[in-house]
Amino acid sequence: MAPKHDVTIEDWTGKNVSLGAVEDALAELRAASAGDESHPQQRTSVMTHVAWVPPEWLDAAERTLEGLAERHPSRTVILVPRPAAKTGIDADLSVRCYPLADRSVCGEVIELSLGGDRAQAPASVVLPLLVADLPVFLRWRGEPEPGGERWLQLLDVADRLIVDSGEWHELRYAELVDDLERIAVSDLAWARTRPWRVELASHWPEIREQELELRGPRAEASLLRGWLSARLGRTLPVVKRAETLAVRLDGDELVLKAVELSPSALLSAELDRLGRDPIYEEALHAAARA
Repeated sequence: MAPKHDVTIEDWTGKNVSLGAVEDALAELRAASAGDESHPQQRTSVMTHVAWVPPEWLDAAERTLEGLAERHPSRTVILVPRPAAKTGIDADLSVRCYPLADRSVCGEVIELSLGGDRAQAPASVVLPLLVADLPVFLRWRGEPEPGGERWLQLLDVADRLIVDSGEWHELRYAELVDDLERIAVSDLAWARTRPWRVELASHWPEIREQELELRGPRAEASLLRGWLSARLGRTLPVVKRAETLAVRLDGDELVLKAVELSPSALLSAELDRLGRDPIYEEALHAAARA
């Protein structure tokens, strides 16, 4: 990840290492990053952020995490599965410190490439690296694996699952609904619909009887349709595919002021959310039934 000019970084790289060696190296990096009395460092861990990142998603994930660093300077564990590689763990560790008034705040990034059989048991890798007594957020990049062993292992160690169904080839909402029994879920595709939900809510109560037509990316449009169907208590027409979300209300195109949040900002908002989101869950159920 490309550092900002005012970031202090201590890093370490190891090939085919043990988890014990990773923990020892991390302790040494923390000690090396400790400031002097005039520039004290404050390590701010409010959670452990675990990211399951297949290699094809690694560049995008690192760009997103770079934008998160100052907002959430906590412990981030990036798991990169490489099942075709030789069994073992390669590690890239860093402690990153950012200036804040008269001190600095520091966070830790632990990137682990899981080769061979190590890619099949991610929970055993993550558990020793969790920050005790703090919530665990799991960001799953790319295609989900509902019911799969790796998916279930990581859900069992996390308090919240964050996906982006816009990254999926198939909208597996019905299977995601089943996972609501075991974990709170966030979907960044749902988060991207928020400006439209605010706009459509402003048309209440007349919208209950008006004709609606939705167009947009499959994930966002499906979830927005699910939300509207649940809120209005009626079935809406099938959405039409388009590059961006758009809505017609009684034949008139609604105009929405452009609001585009970066991937880092969207993820940051979900990392601030601790409770469940019943409105999203209702929309997800409706989308799964469609």
